[in-house]
Amino acid sequence: MRLQALASIALLAGAGSALAQDTVEDWEIIRQPERKTVFAFVPTTTGLTIGFRCVDGSFGAVIGGLPEAPRGSRIRTLQFIDEDGESHSTTWSVTTDRTVALADYPASLARNLREGGEIGIVIPGGGGEGRNLRHNLTLPASSAAVDETLTACNRPTQDPRDALLPEIEESGLPDGVTWARAPRPSYPQTNYAEGFAVVTCVVQPDGALAQCQIESEHPDDGRFGRNALRATTDARIVSPGETVGQYAPRMIGFRVNYRMAN
Repeated sequence: MRLQALASIALLAGAGSALAQDTVEDWEIIRQPERKTVFAFVPTTTGLTIGFRCVDGSFGAVIGGLPEAPRGSRIRTLQFIDEDGESHSTTWSVTTDRTVALADYPASLARNLREGGEIGIVIPGGGGEGRNLRHNLTLPASSAAVDETLTACNRPTQDPRDALLPEIEESGLPDGVTWARAPRPSYPQTNYAEGFAVVTCVVQPDGALAQCQIESEHPDDGRFGRNALRATTDARIVSPGETVGQYAPRMIGFRVNYRMAN
């Protein structure tokens, strides 16, 4: 797949020791106009690589050099620790290469990491024998390279929706909110046997969903994102602590894992 072709540039190194420290000098960027691809990435001597790429209108964040994900797992959680010591949990999808993963919310991550600085990335269980593996990195500020990938995919370089993402719980809904009618996607017309899509929407006063957008999808040309987006049309949420028609605006997110039945 095209993702694996890009990932093979620098993503397939080992994970290093239980505590990996490295300082990198600059983001690298690869442009492939014939494939409508822009890829900005940072390799480190520990083998961990972080990259953002636009492939024919589909934006994604990729991380490689991870300890291999267990067989059968489709998602994995990584903890990002900022310069103030605050930890943020992020969800990633496991790819065919189980040392590589794709972020559920790549554009927000890109706008955050382009500022550079010291970060820690904790991989639960990645150190073996139940130990966590932590990479301490100093990322360079490289807004030009990262912004180029965002702009190539028509993603904003500043987005107020980023501030609402922490409100989304693991279920995809803010605390106290439930589905009155959950999205019901169907399998799209595609050549792929499986894939995924992550979509966010803003809740309207009556519980309907609006301003929905595809946050991530894989494969890029699998039509899974558009299919999940269409499923939001009739979906609605309910907030028992509020009056219908007066719901406060908030953002919800949901993931659809597609797998063709045998």
